[in-house]
Amino acid sequence: MSATIIPLSHRDRAILRAVAAGRCQISGGACAALTVDGLSCCDQFVGVRLTEAGLIAAPGREPEPARLTESGRAVLAAA
Repeated sequence: MSATIIPLSHRDRAILRAVAAGRCQISGGACAALTVDGLSCCDQFVGVRLTEAGLIAAPGREPEPARLTESGRAVLAAA
């Protein structure tokens, strides 16, 4: 999957930092439900948006730890 260039909000960057810190779980499928510290993320579309942008690895159907892709790590390093 190739990364798509999208403008990132402060919230997007905060989620990427939380993913990098191992604080997030994500489930795959059409909605890519994301939890941070065991709580549902207030932005219900952030998991889909960051996965489709190629910044978070696409998971399976069951919730699993969210992982940054190489592109996601590069975005954080550049921020």
